[in-house]
Amino acid sequence: MPKLKTHKGAASRFRVTGGGKIMRMQGSRNNFRRKKRQPVTVKFGRTVEVAGTHADIVKRLLAGQ
Repeated sequence: MPKLKTHKGAASRFRVTGGGKIMRMQGSRNNFRRKKRQPVTVKFGRTVEVAGTHADIVKRLLAGQ
């Protein structure tokens, strides 16, 4: 079998924790930031866990790491 290559787009968007969870950044932070209240932009700056079947897809994309 050939080696699995890492999907570089997914590698820049997702991080794997030590426990195996897939983490991603919240969206809606960059566009129209002037109109948003500061607590909203702070909340969007946090990382959240990828849930459900999406995590399985992302794990397959990050298999080469």
